[in-house]
Amino acid sequence: MGSTCAMGEEIPTLLILPVFPGHPRLAMAVAGRRGTTASPHTSITTTAWPGFLDSWLSWIPLPKWALITVAVAGAILLLLFLICIVKCCCSKKKPKKKERIGLCAVSNSSTTNLVQPEMEDLEWEVEQKRRGKLQYSLEYNFRIQELKVGVKQAVELKAMDSGGTSDPYVIVYLTSDMRKRYETKVYRKTLNPIFNESFTFQVPQAEVSESTLVMQVYDFNRFAKHDIIGEVRLPLASVNLQHVIEQWSDLVVASKVEEEHLGEICFSLRYVPSTGKLTVLILEAKQLKRMDSNGLSDPFVKVHLILNRKKWKKKRTSVKKNTINPYFNEVFVFEVPFSQIQNVDVVISVWDHDKVTKNEPIGKLFLGCRATGNQLRHWSDMLSNPRRPLAQWHILQPPDVVDKALGLKSHLKLPLHSR
Repeated sequence: MGSTCAMGEEIPTLLILPVFPGHPRLAMAVAGRRGTTASPHTSITTTAWPGFLDSWLSWIPLPKWALITVAVAGAILLLLFLICIVKCCCSKKKPKKKERIGLCAVSNSSTTNLVQPEMEDLEWEVEQKRRGKLQYSLEYNFRIQELKVGVKQAVELKAMDSGGTSDPYVIVYLTSDMRKRYETKVYRKTLNPIFNESFTFQVPQAEVSESTLVMQVYDFNRFAKHDIIGEVRLPLASVNLQHVIEQWSDLVVASKVEEEHLGEICFSLRYVPSTGKLTVLILEAKQLKRMDSNGLSDPFVKVHLILNRKKWKKKRTSVKKNTINPYFNEVFVFEVPFSQIQNVDVVISVWDHDKVTKNEPIGKLFLGCRATGNQLRHWSDMLSNPRRPLAQWHILQPPDVVDKALGLKSHLKLPLHSR
């Protein structure tokens, strides 16, 4: 639009174009509202492409503000595209965070501290922390050379059962005499058992520094192998036995180095007090020790009844050829008066049959009032549940260990149910 002067004449508005060096000068005036063109004599000098930009823009049926908006949006999209390309190129040059850096690629040993920890190490640390803690005490009597071990309690044990609990008990032994083992009672459905049980070991003072105390926490399972929750291994040379020690230790994964595995056997017990019948059903065995050159065995089972420490009755199963996982399912019935049941021991032994040489024992265990651990629990459960057959798996022990225990153990009177 034009401006109006005092005389009423309308002064045309001039469009001043920028001056670009090296281009011809152009004077333009834009007419007012009547569409007249200003005189060339009143123009202002400027430089531009001669009609190129205007002629090009005249072909686009859009206002200038729309063209500017489209141009800005296009520039932004182009910039974002370039940024994405740069980032992709840079990321390919960098190692992934989850990728491990091998120590072989590190030329300077002092830079190994910069290497991230292996995932296995992190998982192992988490596994250690989840097993719980065990409180125990140690007291060594130098006069009689006796070590007293107290198993106090455990807290925050790892849940081994589907219900989120465990049935823990503790096995205690010394590496200097692994044949002598003690077991605590089983505490049902708890992750924080209180044991408060003590065990004594005869350890000569000269052997103390060479012995390691092992306390293993297990989860009891009647119909399967007991799972180990964790263990504490304490070299006695690392502690000061001049005074009583009471402390907590974290449970760790059990050591792979253990005594020879002889196998396991499953059988059921049933006692009827009114008839005096003791029924032993030998079901099966598994993972027996390989006794023959072909890597197998020819196992059979003997069942002995011992009354007042003297052999009383015996029976045996058939021989299963070339197997370390035999299935027997053979039943034996013994007449045991109710008045004698407290004085009876049942000895279960697995043998390898040999036609040429003498039969060799693979492993043994015994049940009765003189037994300990799982064997005593099985026997006690049988007496507490008359007429009901109770099956359970048991770990076979070295025959000489069982024979020695049968000669030394004293009787433990258990409650009886005569119904």
